[in-house]
Formats: sequence, C-alpha cells, structure tokens
Amino acid sequence: MEAPLQTEMVELVPNGKHSEGLLPVITPMAGNQRVEDPTRSCIEGKSFLQKSPSKEPHFTDFEGKTSFGMSVFNLSNAIMGSGILGLAYAMANTGIILFLFLLTAVALLSSYSIHLLLKSSGVVGIRAYEQLGYRAFGTPGKLAAALAITLQNIGAMSSYLYIIKSELPLVIQTFLNLEKTSDWYMNGNYLVILVSVTVILPLALMRQLGYLGYSSGFSLSCMVFFLIAVIYKKFHVPCPLPPNFNNTTGNFSHMEIVKEKVQLQVEPEAAAFCTPSYFTLNSQTAYTIPIMAFAFVCHPEVLPIYTELKDPSKKKMQHISNLSIAVMYIMYFLAALFGYLTFYNGVESELLHTYSKVDPFDVLILCVRVAVLTAVTLTVPIVLFPVRRAIQQMLFPNQEFSWLRHVLIAVGLLTCINLLVIFAPNILGIFGVIGATSAPFLIFIFPAIFYFRIMPTEKEPARSTPKILALCFAVLGFLLMTMSLSFIIIDWASGTSQHGGNH
Repeated sequence: MEAPLQTEMVELVPNGKHSEGLLPVITPMAGNQRVEDPTRSCIEGKSFLQKSPSKEPHFTDFEGKTSFGMSVFNLSNAIMGSGILGLAYAMANTGIILFLFLLTAVALLSSYSIHLLLKSSGVVGIRAYEQLGYRAFGTPGKLAAALAITLQNIGAMSSYLYIIKSELPLVIQTFLNLEKTSDWYMNGNYLVILVSVTVILPLALMRQLGYLGYSSGFSLSCMVFFLIAVIYKKFHVPCPLPPNFNNTTGNFSHMEIVKEKVQLQVEPEAAAFCTPSYFTLNSQTAYTIPIMAFAFVCHPEVLPIYTELKDPSKKKMQHISNLSIAVMYIMYFLAALFGYLTFYNGVESELLHTYSKVDPFDVLILCVRVAVLTAVTLTVPIVLFPVRRAIQQMLFPNQEFSWLRHVLIAVGLLTCINLLVIFAPNILGIFGVIGATSAPFLIFIFPAIFYFRIMPTEKEPARSTPKILALCFAVLGFLLMTMSLSFIIIDWASGTSQHGGNH
C-alpha cells in the first residue's frame, strides 16, 4: 500500500486550500517543498525541493541546514526553562523517592509522545503540530492544538518574564550595593518592560529559528552554571538558616558571628528540620505533576526543529529528542535534589529567590542570577515562534507573508504577556495552571489521538497494540489533568497556596 499512500499524501497536502494558504507562514511547517515521505530516498527528496525556485522565498526555503548538535541545543533549550526553578519546591512536597519516580515517568512519557508525533508526521508529510490536528480532526483539531500551544507558550513566556521581574531588581541591588529603594530601576515591572523592548523583541522579529541555535547553546551553558552553583551552595549554606539572615547586609564578619551563635542554640531543632523526606503527601503535592509536565513540554517545537534538521529522518529526530530529554532529566534531578537539600522545607516555589534569604550580596548567587536571567531572556524568542505560527493559522490562514503582521503579532504577544506578569501574584499559579491544562494536552492527549486517527488502518488496525497503547496514553493524560486541576482548585479554595507562592 506504500505507493497509493504517497500519491494520496502529495495530492492531499498541497492541493488542500488549507495548506496552500499556510505556505507563506514564517515558521517551518508543511509546504510544497517539504511534503515528502521520510521513506523516500534523499536524492528524490532533493529534486522535489528544487522544483520551485521561482516561488517567493519563505521559511521552508531555509532547507535542512541545522546540524544534529545544534538541533539538540535548540530542543534542549525548548525543554529547559523556568520549570527547573520550581522543581526543588516540587521535591520538598513529594519527597526524594516519589519525586524521582514521577520525574522518570514524565520524561519517558514525553519521549514516547514525541515518537507518536514523529510517526504521525511521517505518514502525512506534515511538519507542524497544528497541521496534524487539522489532518486528524479538520478545523476543530487545528484550532484545539493551536489554542493549547498558545496557552502553554504564553504560560512559559510569562514564567520567564516573571523571573526577570523578580530577579533583575535583586541583581541591580547587589551591583549598586543598595538597600531596597523605590527608584524605578529597582521596580521589576519597569525592568521587565525594558528587557522585553530592548532584547526580546529584536530577537523575536527574526524569520529563522536556526539562527537562534547559538543563543540556545549559550542559554544552556547558563543553566549548567546555575546547576553547578546550586550543588556548590548546598555545602556552604548552613541548615537551618539563622533567623536574622534576612536582615544582614554586606557585613560578612557580623554574619559569621550570627551563624556561630545560632548554630549553638538550634542544634536539636536542626536535626528535625534538616532531615530529607523520601515520601511526602500534602496540599502542595498537587502542584508537582503540573510543574514536571510544564518542565518537559517541548512538543510544539519538535516538528519545526525536525524541518530544519540536515538530512532529516524520524530515527535521527527521535535520537535528538531522547538525548535532549535525557540531558534535561539529569539536570532537573540534580537541581531539584541539591536545591531541596540546601533549604529542605524552607525552599520557595522559585528556587533562586530563596538564596536571597542567605545573603543578598553573595557574588556567586549574583552571577547565577545574571546567568539565569540571560538564559530565560534568550529562550523567550524561541518559544514565541510556535505561538506566532498558531495565531497566523487561526486568524490568517490564506495570507501571504507580511513583515507588518509578523511584527504586530510579536508586539501584541509581548504586550499581553507583560501585562499578565505585572499583575500575576506568584509564579506557582503560572506553573500550576498551565502545567495542569495545556501541558497534558500537548504531551499526552493530542499526540495519542492524532496518531490514532492519522495512522492508516491497513498499516495498524484500530485494535493493534500501538493504537491501544496510544489510547491508554491519552486516557492517562486526561486523568492526570483532571486530578491535578481538581487538587489545585481545592488548594486555591482553601487558600493554602499563598504561603508557598508569594515572595
């Protein structure tokens, strides 16, 4: 059945009015140039690509130039983000063993769902998440996928900007050796707008994702530095924290005396507070799975990165995905473990902020803050690409590429996200709600049901093991979403989330 399937595919995708209109969209996706089955030979694929030199160039003309290593960087950076800062808090509310089990489960499930996405895209030659939704369920499927991507990535960008809002004033305070002042340059709300306009917007206006690979590499390096600092600090921060640490300034000798006095007084209590928990269940445990799901979502970026890959194949892209997930899994576990073992139950929902309790003028933590701020700032444009694609597909499916629209969508998105960040009470709410709604759809539900609908029945009957597994996967995602949301709503209703979320 291979030949008729290819013929059907080539006719279906380019001739459908829907994808004709999608050709000029700026991000890599299904277009006439890229609608080839990965099983075709490389030579045939290349001749297929060279058939339309006269067409107006657009993003998919940037044909497969991204190397394996740069693709790993791009995807790792799409996975890694602000989620890493919430994982120590998650560990404090699950215990080490339960956390490790849940983190492993989410990582393996993420890898499996990327496998389902790649198989589905291979059958129909489509390289965009929303287009798989359209192929499986028509316009409602496309809109549902686009909406989930938009929500997820707006949540991600909000959490990145929230980190800028909370950490940049601390950096400036440390550099200028100031106490808290009401000057504008110490106001996180002004600073987040300034960073959005001067750094994020110019990067977001690029037409090509591949060029951002270098910033991805730098961004990942920043997070590795963050991880090293968290491990180092574990052995240099006293436990429990002396009560007047918050009031200390740059007087280091005074701080040492305070440390010695307090250590003499609290020996018995320290043993209880500074003992790790291996298995914990409490009202905040409800946030754990959403935080982890949020930390592993990279699925909307998988297909664009696949499109830009040099000599693309499903196997190669699966290797890239597995490697990226494995690297992030190790980094996540180590950051959570050492962050938790530094502060135990005193850890905040945003780990880095907790270090200001120790010494606001610590040089290493200052450098880490600068590194994390750089990393999240550079990640925002990469995450903005799929959101802009989703908006283009929802609102302008049959339009030619326009720089004006390209710029306006980026400006509009950044304006909305800035407003959300300025008025959001805490980062835990962003992690929780986005992680409990759009993340299960993007990781579990959509890849499974798209696969079930798209994979031809002559290849895999409805009752075949892969399809039954895919359905079970979707049901699991739905159960996790329902459970997490119900716990979070109960938690909000009882008002207990405020102690962990507010700084």
